[in-house]
Amino acid sequence: MNQPDWSHYRALLAVLREGSLSGAARRLGLAQPTLGRQIADLESALGVALFIRSPRGLLPTDAARDLAPHAEAMGAAAQAMARAASGGHAEARGTVRITASEIVGVEVLPPILADFRRAHPAVAVELALSNALDDLSRGDADIALRMVAPTQQALVARKIGAVELGLYAHRRYVEAHPQPIDAAHPSRGHTAVGFDSQPPYLRALAARLGVSRDDFAFRSDSDLAQLAAIRAGFGVGFIQRGVARREPDLVPLGGPTFSLDVWVVLHEDLRASRRMRLMFDHLVAGLTRYVAGSGQ
Repeated sequence: MNQPDWSHYRALLAVLREGSLSGAARRLGLAQPTLGRQIADLESALGVALFIRSPRGLLPTDAARDLAPHAEAMGAAAQAMARAASGGHAEARGTVRITASEIVGVEVLPPILADFRRAHPAVAVELALSNALDDLSRGDADIALRMVAPTQQALVARKIGAVELGLYAHRRYVEAHPQPIDAAHPSRGHTAVGFDSQPPYLRALAARLGVSRDDFAFRSDSDLAQLAAIRAGFGVGFIQRGVARREPDLVPLGGPTFSLDVWVVLHEDLRASRRMRLMFDHLVAGLTRYVAGSGQ
């Protein structure tokens, strides 16, 4: 059997993501017949059907779903190889891919990255926002900013400190709902903003704070959506103090608080790359200043 090359698996990934040959072809910049042939060649080489045509588009078979995580890993590895080849090890040029949580990526990192760009204009930055823990060993990113201690092996990790989160609401909401926060039941008597599903890392915290999904009148698993709702005066919710202090109309309400550790993580194989070391050190310095200004 002829082994399929990367282009065939890339075609598979694109169809899985887009749900149609036309959408996948646009995503990859290919003609639709070309992409269709790649899928047909992959099915022939593997000896299995990967998609079923239906009025709703192309439906993946069990075989396609089984292949998906392996194709995703190949895609991440291909992107990592392209980034590695984008600049010499001794040069501050090329691409650095960073993964961070939504709040850190949108509210904290932009000025830090802008400073880096001014100092190193030949380095391009890719920023992936996700609250999931991307796998650096698989090449999902070069540097990760995490709010929990890393557990993977072969990583260079630096703990920056901890940021504190407290309950805040917009001034308009506070004026309309002046009753104090009940420390034991912070959602009681207030319109609460919080999560939709309950990821594992939130379960113990939610139990300690005495809240559950049903306590929230606004529910979203996007931290940015929660922050936007609080800023709009929808209700009360937890915000990093360093973020909230930038906006005079966000009022601290007292009540329970909690903290999250901040880590900067780099795969140890990338330490020889000058641009990676420069970015790692720059992020450590910038986040150290942020954490120091986020305390009580």
